[in-house]
Amino acid sequence: MTGSLAAGLLAALVLVAAPFLRARESEITGAVLCGFGLGWALLAVLSVRFSDQPQRWAAAPALFMGVAGILLVSFGSVADAALNWVWPPALLALVIWMVIGARRRLHSRSRGWLLYPVIAVLALASIGGAYQTIGAAADARAYRMPGQLIDVGGYSLHLNCTGSGSPTVVLQPGAGEMSSNHGWIASAIASNTRVCVYDRAGRGWSEPADNAQDATQIAADLHTLLHRGNVPGPYVLAGHSFGGLYVLTFAARYPDEVAGMVLMDSTDRASAASPGATSPVAPGSYDLLGRVSALISISARVGLARLYAPLEAGSLPPRSRDEVRANIATPDSMGSTIDEYVQANKSMEEAAALRDFAGKPLVVLTAGVGNSSKHQASQNELSDLSTNSIHKTIDWASHEAVIADKDGAAITSQAILDVVSSVRSTASLPQ
Repeated sequence: MTGSLAAGLLAALVLVAAPFLRARESEITGAVLCGFGLGWALLAVLSVRFSDQPQRWAAAPALFMGVAGILLVSFGSVADAALNWVWPPALLALVIWMVIGARRRLHSRSRGWLLYPVIAVLALASIGGAYQTIGAAADARAYRMPGQLIDVGGYSLHLNCTGSGSPTVVLQPGAGEMSSNHGWIASAIASNTRVCVYDRAGRGWSEPADNAQDATQIAADLHTLLHRGNVPGPYVLAGHSFGGLYVLTFAARYPDEVAGMVLMDSTDRASAASPGATSPVAPGSYDLLGRVSALISISARVGLARLYAPLEAGSLPPRSRDEVRANIATPDSMGSTIDEYVQANKSMEEAAALRDFAGKPLVVLTAGVGNSSKHQASQNELSDLSTNSIHKTIDWASHEAVIADKDGAAITSQAILDVVSSVRSTASLPQ
């Protein structure tokens, strides 16, 4: 038994690493299931041939995992959606079958110290899977998508614009975050001018993407989204945390379409003196980190992310807070967040491409809590990008408080409105 289950685990690891599989969560899940199915099949066959305790019941989990794995590898997200409601109760029924079979057919000590713990893990996975599936369905009913979905080239992104007036403010969330993280700010800006929030690939109401989401790709997607969404520029871009890297990259690539910018405790860029330190990954090359990301995101399938989600977004408006928590609980969000950190060094280098903001209004906001001399120096460098800039440090605010805390968001909103006013009047920012 030990050898069969160990062989199944080894087979799962080998299949996950197989180059013919794409680094998609559904296909990686399928590979894991196929490997585990092989282990149970070996137990069924070898115990019949080489022992006096044949475990024919093991053919059931072998068949269940093998078929589910093949479907996921072959049909990807289509099979994933179809199996969501099927696999948790089917796995629970299978667990009951396995317990009955083991009690009747297996009389060695391995039943207690090896098999029962494995069966217990499967039982917990079925319960967690049901919890995740039911919770996701409830979230989909409770939090209907505002705005629209727009195809940006193989996948669709969510865009929601409110208010009226020019210039349009475009809000860029931080790492792992979504449009609803700007709940305080979007509503404040909408009373003065048009404001657009959106979700990057795999977040909120947006579809996941197959390509690596570094700053250049994110900027290109946003550019396509705004144009196909009929949102004319030039824009005032406001980016928080990693979002600062993305708006800096957007401004470097599309300078004529950016009228002003607000950086909300932006992640530090790479040194402009040493660009290109990270080698780009060629399209179609082997993506090891992508496979690890997909493997980790499987944990959201069994409800683990949903257990963590209520701890987040506590200071946002109630509706925005609940939408953020629903987003955190999804496998797509977990996978895209991991990928975002995988791409971090490359994004920091790409953001360094902006060397001069040409005298356009720029406000740099820095969180005082948790600040360091290195980060402060980087923030000072950002403010030097324009001759029409202000750098403010909010001494009492943490990194997240500049957008999620009501008072911090009020300061940030006013900074954005100051840039809007400067663009409209062509006057310098108020010092």
